[in-house]
Amino acid sequence: MSEAGIEARHLATMAIAQEAGDLARRHFLDRDAMAITFKGPQDWLTEADRQVEDLVTGRIRAAFPGDACVGEESGGTEAGSVWVIDPIDGTSNFARGVPHFCISIAYMRDRRIESGAIYNPITGEMFAARRGRGAWCNGRTMKVSAIADFKRATIELGWSTRRGVADYTALLTRVVGAGASFRRAGSGALGMAYVADGRNDGYAELHINVWDVLAGILMVVEAGGWTNDFLAGDGFARGNAILAGAPGIKKELMAAAAIG
Repeated sequence: MSEAGIEARHLATMAIAQEAGDLARRHFLDRDAMAITFKGPQDWLTEADRQVEDLVTGRIRAAFPGDACVGEESGGTEAGSVWVIDPIDGTSNFARGVPHFCISIAYMRDRRIESGAIYNPITGEMFAARRGRGAWCNGRTMKVSAIADFKRATIELGWSTRRGVADYTALLTRVVGAGASFRRAGSGALGMAYVADGRNDGYAELHINVWDVLAGILMVVEAGGWTNDFLAGDGFARGNAILAGAPGIKKELMAAAAIG
């Protein structure tokens, strides 16, 4: 694919994420009228998720008809030129009126993440990255934290029912026992974007799906941080553990998280 083709898709990730975010925001402000169901224990689904994903996939297919789409709600399979979409990451927050959720869109070519956009329509923050070009929040260059003392670090620890409570509490115990503070805010995509912007010093989750994390992986790397090899094995199709952080705490975070 030409450089122009990659650039067109990069610009589209941001434009489509913003349009989708505007739709999500309208639903958020009128959520008393919104139908809410559950896909599983603590796995929320709203009618807004489906509408936002339909908007995103429709825009992509109209602009780039040869590309594949993989979405949280509509599914899909990996391809050489593929868009990966989470229409609303942080659906539990969204449904409960907590303004910490986002739209996450990543574009991947030949298993390389080329572009990513994560948009919080409530704060108006557009986090974006392009492979080899850097990462930005509303046009401002993002850099990971310069922290080098794990005992001063704050690590976000994501959680889902796909791993048992005992596994999560063991991870929490190891991280806090090594001296770090922790938080859990309910959106893995924003958690990764916050690592890229130095707001979190690291992010760890024992299992996360590709649509939650692909855009954030690119942002962390382009902002000077590191991640584990999330796509190893069948990570794209089945999800995997994610670990990301600032370079100054890599050794300690890897030891505490015990995520390869």
